[in-house]
Amino acid sequence: MARMVRKQIYMDVEQERILKSRAKKLRKTEAELVREGINTVLNRAYLFKDSAAWGREMKFLQSLMKKGPAKGKSQWSREDLHDR
Repeated sequence: MARMVRKQIYMDVEQERILKSRAKKLRKTEAELVREGINTVLNRAYLFKDSAAWGREMKFLQSLMKKGPAKGKSQWSREDLHDR
């Protein structure tokens, strides 16, 4: 096991209740679940390294949604997709 560093955290009463319940159900310590939660957040963080780029992407997608459905006749039907 990697070297551990002690940290003290605060959580609300409901978080504590759920944490205790899940730890018991999963037969893990509360600390294990907290570490897993931290790892989940840290591993997901790479998706949002450039928050400015993400903001620009969201604005672009919202602008497309405001335009509504694409105009013109589609070249395929729903049934065509089911035949594949």
